[in-house]
Amino acid sequence: MNPLQPALDIQKLTALVFELSSQLHAERLHRLALEAALVQAGVLDASAPEKLANDPALREISRREAGESIAGLMRVLTEHHDERAPLRSKDLPARVRGV
Repeated sequence: MNPLQPALDIQKLTALVFELSSQLHAERLHRLALEAALVQAGVLDASAPEKLANDPALREISRREAGESIAGLMRVLTEHHDERAPLRSKDLPARVRGV
């Protein structure tokens, strides 16, 4: 094993992919339901979500939250019982940690 690369745990990676897929599906369904309810109630124009998605401030918030989420996922993939193992979460680049 190369000491610079952590061992790949296929079971952990597979479980993570399925968990993310499930979360993505649930989030998408909730977003679509919320948009549809707001449009049906006349509170939101159908094109508003698309327009807001291009808002720089909203995009920055989304980018920051995605970075935090990715850092958490990387922690799951890189945690190791040996503190000397490479790629501990504290060693990840700041952009990945969301700092």
